[in-house]
Amino acid sequence: MAPAVFGTAGVWLAFVGALAGFAVCAAGLVRSRLSRSGRSPVAALAAGPGPGAPGGPGSGPGAPGGPSGLLDGRLLAPVLLLGAVLATGAMEVALVTHDFHLLYVADNNSTATPLIYSITGLWSALTGSLLLWGLVLAVFSALVVWRYRRRAGDDVVRWATLVMYGVSAFFFGLMVGPADPFRTSAAALKGLGPNALLQDNPLVAVHPPLLYVGFVGFTVPFAFAVGMLATGRVGELWQAEVRRWTLVAWTALTVGIVLGAWWSYQVLGWGGFWGWDPVENAALMPWLCGTAYLHSVLVQERRGLLRIWNLSLSVATFSLTILGTFLTRSGVVVSVHAFSESDLGPVLIAFFLLVAVTGFGLIAWRGDRLRSPVGVDAPLGREGAFLLNNLVLIGFAFVVLLGTLFPILYQAIEHQAVTVGAPYFDTVAVPVGLTLLLLMAVAPALSWRKVDAGVLWKRLALPMWAGVLTVVACVAGGVRGIEPLLGFGLAAFAAASALRSLVLAVRASTRRGAGFWRGLVGRTNGGMVVHLGVVVLAVGLVAATSFRSQAELVLRPGKLVRFAGHTFRFEGLRTVDTPQRLATEALVRVDGGGPFMPAVSQYGGPSSEAVGTPAIDSGFLGDVYLTWNATGRTGKSTGGNVVDTLPRTAIALGVIVEPLMAWMWAGGMLVGLGGVLAMVPGRRRRSTDPVSAPPPLVAGARSEPGPGSEDGRVPTSGPAPGQPPGAPEPEPEPVYAGNEAGSG
Repeated sequence: MAPAVFGTAGVWLAFVGALAGFAVCAAGLVRSRLSRSGRSPVAALAAGPGPGAPGGPGSGPGAPGGPSGLLDGRLLAPVLLLGAVLATGAMEVALVTHDFHLLYVADNNSTATPLIYSITGLWSALTGSLLLWGLVLAVFSALVVWRYRRRAGDDVVRWATLVMYGVSAFFFGLMVGPADPFRTSAAALKGLGPNALLQDNPLVAVHPPLLYVGFVGFTVPFAFAVGMLATGRVGELWQAEVRRWTLVAWTALTVGIVLGAWWSYQVLGWGGFWGWDPVENAALMPWLCGTAYLHSVLVQERRGLLRIWNLSLSVATFSLTILGTFLTRSGVVVSVHAFSESDLGPVLIAFFLLVAVTGFGLIAWRGDRLRSPVGVDAPLGREGAFLLNNLVLIGFAFVVLLGTLFPILYQAIEHQAVTVGAPYFDTVAVPVGLTLLLLMAVAPALSWRKVDAGVLWKRLALPMWAGVLTVVACVAGGVRGIEPLLGFGLAAFAAASALRSLVLAVRASTRRGAGFWRGLVGRTNGGMVVHLGVVVLAVGLVAATSFRSQAELVLRPGKLVRFAGHTFRFEGLRTVDTPQRLATEALVRVDGGGPFMPAVSQYGGPSSEAVGTPAIDSGFLGDVYLTWNATGRTGKSTGGNVVDTLPRTAIALGVIVEPLMAWMWAGGMLVGLGGVLAMVPGRRRRSTDPVSAPPPLVAGARSEPGPGSEDGRVPTSGPAPGQPPGAPEPEPEPVYAGNEAGSG
């Protein structure tokens, strides 16, 4: 019973700490306004920041004078984190020691569950997953407080901290109330065990936590968006701070989504990796919005454009994570990824509406004062390419949102089930993917504010020839079809463009004596590595989906069968009987290698059902995916469906041949590596580097100083210092060691 006592105490400690932090931050904001204006609390909250107040003229991220005394919300972040760690630790102890006094442990663990799957049992069901969510949120809250500890007196930081506490209080409030993970009962002798699909592959230990880091991480950009809007401090330097947090969340979510697709591919036995399931879509939508933000914020930092758009993306991304939480945990969708039915649906949808209304309401309030006085100077320049990129990504996100919510809304209104299948999504996904590959190829070569056709051709000639030669080689090799040829050609075009940028960056870094590795880090160079990862993933996706071969083969022991250029030989059956797993495996050799062992398995725990376990012969050029579908009458067996028409000793083997499938997983990991490289701080922009951002527009405010900034003034549009009027802007590359604004 000790885990239940300590766990409950931890949840309450975190909940009270979050509530107290919210109250203290709110009181500190009111007290700050009152001390500077002499107004009543109501008037202080209703009015904007005045001169001298944090957030008004004369203040900035580096403004001295933080909270003092009892009104210091920073002190409650460790309390929140301590409570979350205590509750999570108590649950893990209960799972590892099989303490069946806890209902959660009895429902999701058994004495036969292996250690790794006992640990991962924390996120195997609804209430435990909320506990993990709360822990990650507490860590992010503590990191925000620590990161800005020297700027705690800044109202943007105070508002952001208040929002972090408020979101934390909501999620821990769920655990205090309807989703208590520490409910107890009389101890069972043997738990039911986790779902069979949650103890069939070790990726369960990595995929969900990374998704949670991604989802929860988007809370920070939302919190700062609220802070900027509430104070009127919407300058580009605060957006640079938000970009860094967004990049962390985006990288984790990207790798988590790819690992989830890999897990689905290895476990579910269908040979696919993405089925446009509502829960899959719930992860994809915030990823699309986050990707759009990471591109459009560059335009704001460089040109001062898209302020309203970027703040809207921050709000939309976090709102979609809450909507995804609703879809996953409310029971409104039927999915292999969703948790069972719960009564959290109304609470979660209400919180989603609160987040959306608050965020977009603040944007509407500040809207007229956020507009930029300048527009896109060159629609065919880099800012135009980024804008088109955003329109494509957000348009696709809307299509996915519509296809995900339509069946739910239709059933609620008409009381009749309807589905939106993969063809609806694929119809849009293919042109979107091809368009993005084209933009990835062209955008790195474009300049800001103007386009010179001669310079552009010089930069793109080699990458373009790489794409053309790739198409010619594919046709010569027998590849047919417009979509795969366009996919391979544009992928080669984009890869060559990214490699060109990286080569130039490495050369420039080496010439300066900084080392070649400095040409691989920083926002721009890390972004090029991300582009290479996307290209590798896209090549695998196009090849695997366009040239997939599938059949069901009847195999007799010792007989050789050929299919799709491969040979298959069945060598018999084998029974595996351990405390953790009972299975019958079919031993199959593919091209003389192996044996590979597709099986039907049943895992420890009385509630475990028999599930198919595929076997995969994976290689650089492609995968051979094997499932044991049926067996002839061979007597007692746990494997396959017994089919009278099959010969007595034969099996029916499902075979799927998918070219370049491993490239998808390698590409996903390369994207993650690029995201990490983009986080590495680099050299700040020199005063002689060209910049063209307009001054901030919020009345009575000026751009706030950021890290490394002396006075916070943003240069106006025009040539760089020392550059004659009308001179062409220098080539955007090479870029080395983060040679971009705010990259440090």
